[in-house]
Amino acid sequence: MMIPPAAAEVIFHIGTFPVTNALVNGWIAVAFFVIVASFVSERKALVPKGIQNIAEAVVEFMLAEIQKVTGDAIRARKFLPIVGTIFLFILFSNWFGLIPGTGSIGVWGMHNGELALLPLLRPAASDLNLTLAIALFAVLATHVFGLVALGPMNHFSKFVNVRGIFQSIRRGPMAIVVAIIEFFVGLLEIISEIAKVLSLSLRLFGNIFAGEVLITVMIGLFAYFLPIPFIFLEALVGIIQATVFAMLTLAYLTVSTEAHGSGEHEAVAAHH
Repeated sequence: MMIPPAAAEVIFHIGTFPVTNALVNGWIAVAFFVIVASFVSERKALVPKGIQNIAEAVVEFMLAEIQKVTGDAIRARKFLPIVGTIFLFILFSNWFGLIPGTGSIGVWGMHNGELALLPLLRPAASDLNLTLAIALFAVLATHVFGLVALGPMNHFSKFVNVRGIFQSIRRGPMAIVVAIIEFFVGLLEIISEIAKVLSLSLRLFGNIFAGEVLITVMIGLFAYFLPIPFIFLEALVGIIQATVFAMLTLAYLTVSTEAHGSGEHEAVAAHH
């Protein structure tokens, strides 16, 4: 069995748009949640039962866990659609990639100039393009929430604190030195925002792609029984990676909606 390449394979085109097997997996995940949401909304009842009961239990559980991080119900409800969607999408995509046939059932075609078996399905998170897109969306969402919660001046002052330098002129030389240091620290914060995108995307991609390669190797060595423990291991990795990605996104959202130095001001107020 051929080791899956790092880049997702193109299986067909829509006009000039290439459709990869990882993208198909992502579309299936989106279609699944759209169908479930439509089914639940059409058949919702005052006393939930069946799939509505499961859906409400999942939403209430995620809301409670998010509120533990944010510390208040208002922000928890605001963050739930983003954090919950990211978690469920990644989890479904990871677990769907463990279904027998994913990565092995395909069509013969040309890949990188050679004839190869192109799998019809591939775990969505094993495509770096998708993990980069999700990570970029998550980081951009933190800035949108930060702008709304704090206002443009307070939010951007976390990164380029020009206002602090002008305000420090009236406080003396030491205040100016501190303000200049904070200005350059803010520039480092800009670099850290780029690092967030890279770390989120590469962590998810690396773990899922490595798991796909591991299972392929195990199946190639011995197709019966030997791969089963590794499949269960990858199921565990799938939920861990979905949780890590969602919790990091939640942490970034929480920090972005808190005023710069708010913890310090609260400590001073409590001291007095």
